[in-house]
Amino acid sequence: MAAETQPLPASTEKSNRQKQLILAVSRLWAWVFLAGLIIFFTLAISSSTGGSVNFLTLRNSQNILMAITPVLLMGLGQTFVIIAGGIDLSVGWVMGLGSVVSALVIADFTNNRGMAEGLAIPLGFLIGVLSTAIPGFINGVIIAKLHIPPFIVTLGMSFIARGVSFLLSGGNVVIGQPPGVRLFGNEALLYLISGEGGGLYFLQKPDVTGELLQRLDRIFPWPVVVAAFVTAVLLYVLHRMQFGRHTYAIGGNREAALRAGVPVDRHIILLYTLSGITVGIAGVLHTARFNGGSSIAGDPLMMSSIAAVVIGGVSMFGGSGSVAGTVIGALIVAVLTTGLVMLNVQPFWQYIVIGIVVILAVLIDQARDLIIGRMESSG
Repeated sequence: MAAETQPLPASTEKSNRQKQLILAVSRLWAWVFLAGLIIFFTLAISSSTGGSVNFLTLRNSQNILMAITPVLLMGLGQTFVIIAGGIDLSVGWVMGLGSVVSALVIADFTNNRGMAEGLAIPLGFLIGVLSTAIPGFINGVIIAKLHIPPFIVTLGMSFIARGVSFLLSGGNVVIGQPPGVRLFGNEALLYLISGEGGGLYFLQKPDVTGELLQRLDRIFPWPVVVAAFVTAVLLYVLHRMQFGRHTYAIGGNREAALRAGVPVDRHIILLYTLSGITVGIAGVLHTARFNGGSSIAGDPLMMSSIAAVVIGGVSMFGGSGSVAGTVIGALIVAVLTTGLVMLNVQPFWQYIVIGIVVILAVLIDQARDLIIGRMESSG
């Protein structure tokens, strides 16, 4: 006769409900905070400008999406690395390397070798991404095989990537890009002309001038579309594939993952290579958007990318986090920066505010673990 399932004691059920509530709050706080920021900036900007400027506009939303694209792409690879208990401090200068290499290749193939734009641009972008996968691979090999702390290895790699990119570019912006590069970086999937005589256009930019051109809004620029595609792929990889389960296992307990048969060394190499690839995509998109390759493209964005990851709930101790959280973290950073600029707040305050939000995110993460730990020990 099968044993009957005993109901859980009332105290245990109450404790489980409390844990679920705490976990839900810790996951949702970033969404609530983002909504609060949008409401605050909408009211504050409208009040300070007498209603002449509105934060909630289609054009401003697309500007925010463009602003978060490099931060998000740098943060996506970083998300995997940090969940596995590592860190990648080389992402800023490696992004610059990808930008320079892609610009040099495209300029050389189109200007010196006579290759058609339709071939030169994709090939340049591909070589740019491959050039950033190499330092990522080297990072992973040294960390996995020589067991040197990731902080030291990736910090050293950041200086190497910086030097190489400056040598390749001569310390200047790499120009001489064909028109197709700028078009890819600045045109969009959809175009909307609001008001009388307007309409919605798919793929093809309408040939308009004057007032109609002023009312033309680009919806989902191509860099945003690329970033959304990469985000969707990595979201699936992290949460639906064995690769993602191994990432969480290594970050949660490396020794236990080894005993369970997870190829830890190989996986760590792949994680840092993945970080290099996502950073490379950010680099080539920078080349496309600004029509040139810059060595310093990613340096100002490195700390913002790490901030986005932390704000999004990825634990710096490893073992927990999500791609969706990083997306929300990047949005929070972009909304904060854009809103403060529209309020004419000095740029230096942006760093202070973002720093406070990062500390708040870590405190919430620690408070959650502390409260749950005490509940389990008292139960």
